Amino acid sequence: MTVWKASMRNFLAHKGRMALSAVAVLLSVAFVSGTLVFTDTMNTTFDKLFAATASDVSVSPKGSGDDDNPGTGKPESLPASLVEKVAKADGVKSAQGAVSSMSVTVVNSKNKDMGSSSGAPTIAGNWTENALKSMEITSGHAPRGPTEVMVDADTAEKHGLRLGDELRTIAVTGDLTAKISGIASFKVTNPGAAIVYFDTATAQRELLGQEGLFTHISVTGTDGVSDEQLKRNVAATLDGPFKLQTAKEAADAGREEVGSFLGVMKYAMLGFAGIALLVGIFLIVNTFSMLVAQRTREIGLMRAIGSSRKQINRSVLVEALLLGIVGSIAGVAAGVGLAVGLMKLMGSMGMQLSTQDLTVKWTTPVVGLVLGIVVTVVAAYVPARRAGKVSPMAALRDAGTPADGRAGWIRAGIGLLLTAAGAAALLVSTQADKASEGSMFLGLGVVLSLIGFVVIGPLLAGVVVRVISVVVLRMFGPVGRLAERNALRNPRRTGATGAALMIGLALVACLSVVGSSMVASATDELDRSVGADFIVQSGKGQLIMPQVEKALKSAPHIEHVTSYKGVEAKLTAPGGKAEDEEIVAADPTYAQDLRRETVAGELSAAYGKNAMSVGEAYAKRHGVKVGDTIKVAFKNGRSAELKLAAITSDDGNVDKGAMYTNITTAAQYVPADKMPQNMIMFAKAEDGKEKEAYAALKASVAEYPQYKVQNQTDFKQDLKDQIGQLLNIVYGLLALAIIVAVLGVVNTLALSVVERTREIGLMRAIGLSRRQLRRMIRLESVVIALFGALLGLGLGMGWGTTAQKLLALEGLGVLEIPWPTILTVFVGSAFVGLFAALVPAFRAGRMNVLNAIATE
Repeated sequence: MTVWKASMRNFLAHKGRMALSAVAVLLSVAFVSGTLVFTDTMNTTFDKLFAATASDVSVSPKGSGDDDNPGTGKPESLPASLVEKVAKADGVKSAQGAVSSMSVTVVNSKNKDMGSSSGAPTIAGNWTENALKSMEITSGHAPRGPTEVMVDADTAEKHGLRLGDELRTIAVTGDLTAKISGIASFKVTNPGAAIVYFDTATAQRELLGQEGLFTHISVTGTDGVSDEQLKRNVAATLDGPFKLQTAKEAADAGREEVGSFLGVMKYAMLGFAGIALLVGIFLIVNTFSMLVAQRTREIGLMRAIGSSRKQINRSVLVEALLLGIVGSIAGVAAGVGLAVGLMKLMGSMGMQLSTQDLTVKWTTPVVGLVLGIVVTVVAAYVPARRAGKVSPMAALRDAGTPADGRAGWIRAGIGLLLTAAGAAALLVSTQADKASEGSMFLGLGVVLSLIGFVVIGPLLAGVVVRVISVVVLRMFGPVGRLAERNALRNPRRTGATGAALMIGLALVACLSVVGSSMVASATDELDRSVGADFIVQSGKGQLIMPQVEKALKSAPHIEHVTSYKGVEAKLTAPGGKAEDEEIVAADPTYAQDLRRETVAGELSAAYGKNAMSVGEAYAKRHGVKVGDTIKVAFKNGRSAELKLAAITSDDGNVDKGAMYTNITTAAQYVPADKMPQNMIMFAKAEDGKEKEAYAALKASVAEYPQYKVQNQTDFKQDLKDQIGQLLNIVYGLLALAIIVAVLGVVNTLALSVVERTREIGLMRAIGLSRRQLRRMIRLESVVIALFGALLGLGLGMGWGTTAQKLLALEGLGVLEIPWPTILTVFVGSAFVGLFAALVPAFRAGRMNVLNAIATE
């Protein structure tokens, strides 16, 4: 009880000094808790949606649902006559045929895409009684003919749609313009999908190509019949390969599909939270180390009056426990707020999440509390042991503990050994023949070199800070020299403070190098291999519809337009081994649009009659050579025997491993209604007509906003923007770790000012002005920040350069160091140091000189 009281008294006495450490715990726990609450809420939202939309049993074609955007643009379908057959099964209350397609784009009268910007699909279908389970008409009425359409309320609100407005639905069968006759609201949260409904006959005709077809049948059972029994009863009435699912099975399948995405997002965010926690550990260690040093005389007195080492040790750990409890409780509460903020952010991006579905499982606060408390107590363990070693004689000395020189040399030796081991692992990774083999050594090298730099931080501080001081501080005269000596006074403290900033900036530098190298490599390969002037594709991954293909091919000033389709097939090599593959069925002009090197044969020959090419890896795997015959069983078509005319090199990244055949060859064996649509198209302008051709192609697809025409410059910029957006998201998540690191600098300076109160008073007494004092503290902060930045950026560039060597094995062979980004981050670190010093410098400047001198 005495230890507890002493700990409580010390904790409350130094609560101001521990505030920033508590904030670090709060931020880290909030990020973990917020991530858990946010992903659990998304799971709840989708679970409710799947449960509300699923019928007791659904019947669909076998294999349906494997691809939301089928190659033909038309979903797999069932004959309408099957509905009556299913309705006669035992235990069936009702059976309704339904039509649903995601291969559509809906635009308003201004030709603006009404689809979600968050990646959620646009769904078109027929309005049925089964839809009333999840939706209700809140305005107008259901569609009654081909000139009427109904839209969901979320889409109507987002885009300002009203009854009577026109919507154009673009499908593979053509375009359909209809007026909004009704607006339906979800009874559960709609995560962002845009949904339009037609009457049944219109939906069949416009989405499936003919009436009398459905994509699935929704079956409702009578009371007392379980879904499993109903499924067996329906299956007994059907002949043929059909897919039957109960409501639970359908919900589980949807949950699994969404869960894979949510799982990746969840663990990625938790990874960044872990980085923030790691940085927070440095802050906590520094805080307790400095508090123990400042209380040396106090601890010595406690030892002199009978306190044991264990009691002193336990007292410090109890303070850490209190800090962990306070920070973790606040962090869990803040995490719920963070989750709500993320939901609002997702709402602005098009994914609607309702706070009514906010899900806080009991495990979330438990994980947050345990994590925050354990991390805090573990971080305080070393300072607590140091406090326990304070002898009673320390009561006769000034505050502060002498450095342990032996421990310093041991630490330096271990650090150098770890750093050397990390460098060796990084070097080994660059010698790997396969990226998968080198990645293990890369990960090991990153971990070891990071730990090594952290351990030898005090040793590096003594060298690096002097170098930085020569460049940055000496111009400020005596004040600059004082700042340098203050930073060097306790290398262990400076090393730990700089290491916290180093971790975040090392990751920033590494990812910047990797991202820039990826862009440079892709740009270089495009310059070398792409001969087409223009590339046409959908920004949302949709296939190119026939009406768009026709418009492109009729554009003026075009030398040729190349079709590019992916056809699924089973290939059987001469040795008898079969594999499922995708063959690119393209026009012969594709050989000009993409210059592929071959290791055997001529690629142009692969576009001959009943000919094809394979990639180098496939040829080695099956031992095939030019002239061999490969049996190709086309999906939804007939089998063919194609002659191997060329083997393409796997060097490079564009179309790596692709197999090619002439589009007319594929058309001989695949029925026209089963032939996939174009995945992408290429075009070549007539000589000297590039500008006119560019304008003509853009004009030809102007009515179809889901497609974009890009020249090579546009395509490269788009690639750069995509990687840049991804990096910005990562930088945003890393910002949390950097914020915690900045708090560490602030805390170190604040505690350092308290520790040097008497010294500051004496300096003021002999003539140091307030302005000079504040400048000294600001310069000390700047040099610590630059020290951390220099280590972090150097380490990160080393990691990034090594990672690029592995990427070179995958075809990304250009190393590019983004010097503008690196220099911006380095200079920005100086401003971070200035910002971190504002409050400590202000407080130091306000000290009363006499009171400061009188401080014990």
